[in-house]
Amino acid sequence: MRLTVFWERMAEHFGAGYAEMFARDHVMSELGGRTVHEALDAGWEAKDVWRGVCSAMGVPAESR
Repeated sequence: MRLTVFWERMAEHFGAGYAEMFARDHVMSELGGRTVHEALDAGWEAKDVWRGVCSAMGVPAESR
């Protein structure tokens, strides 16, 4: 998954304004106790970060 697709999905699910704040501030155990930005900066693949977000936030299967 490309980063552009990742950010599109984040915006679609959380809203364009909230997606960035969520990615910056919300720490998830699914990402090893990291935020989205920290996980991406640590070298995680965008698809794995998206899977972690989906798991943590209960994103419906049809939106994954």
